[in-house]
Amino acid sequence: MKHLTALIKHHKEGDRKGIYAVCSAHPLVLEAAIRFAATHQHPLLIEATSNQVDQFGGYTGMTPAQFHAFVCQLADKLGFPRSQLILGGDHLGPNRWQTLPAFEAMSHAEELIKHYVAAGFKKIHLDCSMSCADDPTPLTDEIVAARAARLAHMAEVTCMEQWGEADLVYVIGTEVPVPGGAHETLAELAVTSPAAAHATLQAHRAAFEQQGLSSIWPRIIALVVQPGVEFDHTQVVDYQASKASELSRMVEDQPTLVFEAHSTDYQTPQALRQLVHDHFAILKVGPALTFALREALFALAAIEEELLPARACSDLRHVLENAMLDHPEYWQSHYHGDSHARRLARDFSYSDRVRYYWPDRHIDESYTRLVSNLAEQPIPLPLISQYLPLQYARVREQGLSATPNALIIDHIQDVLRQYHSACQGVV
Repeated sequence: MKHLTALIKHHKEGDRKGIYAVCSAHPLVLEAAIRFAATHQHPLLIEATSNQVDQFGGYTGMTPAQFHAFVCQLADKLGFPRSQLILGGDHLGPNRWQTLPAFEAMSHAEELIKHYVAAGFKKIHLDCSMSCADDPTPLTDEIVAARAARLAHMAEVTCMEQWGEADLVYVIGTEVPVPGGAHETLAELAVTSPAAAHATLQAHRAAFEQQGLSSIWPRIIALVVQPGVEFDHTQVVDYQASKASELSRMVEDQPTLVFEAHSTDYQTPQALRQLVHDHFAILKVGPALTFALREALFALAAIEEELLPARACSDLRHVLENAMLDHPEYWQSHYHGDSHARRLARDFSYSDRVRYYWPDRHIDESYTRLVSNLAEQPIPLPLISQYLPLQYARVREQGLSATPNALIIDHIQDVLRQYHSACQGVV
């Protein structure tokens, strides 16, 4: 993983640049990311989480091999070189099997790691922080680290068997609250203490030594901590450098290590730039990208309703709402309040539980009809100005095509522009 190891080396030498990781499986988000990386000629890091993709298919229905092939085929189609593509696995561990006894859950986790590595994922986040059915809560650093080392051993063995060399890079640690945005309304968010970060590193170093894996420590490139950033359904906790200053200085003593910041979605551009400067050099973004996708599709649905009679429209928003009501398992434990509050959350929440529903057949058919309807005739510029004003400016000034796909892709790229700027190392 020369791109990542070189980036970390330069960052530790004072060139405080970073890289963002696109954590999404949606084809339009991935297309937007690949096109953006191609335009700017920089490597692209795409990550799948253990919820999205596992040996049984995850909620996307894809195994690691299928997801890897899907991303590579899309990159080939868009003319993006595979040599510039980095695939990572996020929160790999027993997360999906917490309701099982630890022995069973870890057996599944080992198989998960094996599938990811054999498929060609090279950046592996080892996360065994969650308690299983017969575990104490919370787990000690020693238990977490021992389980991570066990998975690292499986990863190394698999990599050698499958690829003939051990070239994986690893991320250890986890953030609080849970990945993907807080379930409940946020109050105050505690920044990880330097002592806790040191304890995590020490426990993992000892566990790796016990597994005979001391030699891979230079390939552990990042530690996940909580820098004080998070979002819930309606609020964002913005990064405050003063609160994380001691934590930031702590990693300066680690010659091959930076921080990886999760849940950075919806941070301000200045906050993102400051995070990279403060050694949170790997920025994860996921829900903000599908949130932008949803914004673009709702805008196009509103334009469609202005242009066409109701009987000809895709009715995308109603189709989506019906699917979410028919299959509430992805949102009902997250959204609370009366029926109006839950409806607003389903459509507009920062946590974007909508993202779980786009693969639904009825929603996909409605989306296809929406795009087809708006592709049949030019979209009037005043309507683009009304509903997608940033894209309107680019249509007028920069030659952005006023087609549905181009408008969607460009709107998603508005998020990527902020991350790209932050990772250039200018505060």
